[in-house]
Amino acid sequence: MVISRLNINKIEKSLSVIQEFLIELRKLSDLSIEEFLADKRNPSSAESYLRRSLEAIFDISRHILAKTYGFKEIEYKNIARQLGEKGIIEKEYSKTLMKMAGYRNRMVHLYHEISSEEIYNILKYHLSDIERFISDIVLFIEKSNKKTI
Repeated sequence: MVISRLNINKIEKSLSVIQEFLIELRKLSDLSIEEFLADKRNPSSAESYLRRSLEAIFDISRHILAKTYGFKEIEYKNIARQLGEKGIIEKEYSKTLMKMAGYRNRMVHLYHEISSEEIYNILKYHLSDIERFISDIVLFIEKSNKKTI
């Protein structure tokens, strides 16, 4: 593992962006389903923040794998799998990331099949999956810094 090639600043900036998106997603998750659906901008905003969060998650993940293991894969599900295989995150959580990768692909390619109710459900019950990614990567960076000292 070659930690010195990691661009920690880039990773931290991307994590900050995800955290900003989470703030907005949490605001939307505080709405009742009726309030959420009453304004067409709410589902669109939520979908955009969610998709961009997922993009950032996999950009960070790809960077870590490329710079520490020479990994060249671009397929998101395999990126998620490799994070678990390499011990960057727990293997069990990598299964959640694989589902997130699949959902990102649905959002991009099958966007017409995504319902506002489905987005609302994610806001209510799955934002912790994104929060978990942030904490796992922060922990990975902390451990990596200790190894290089």
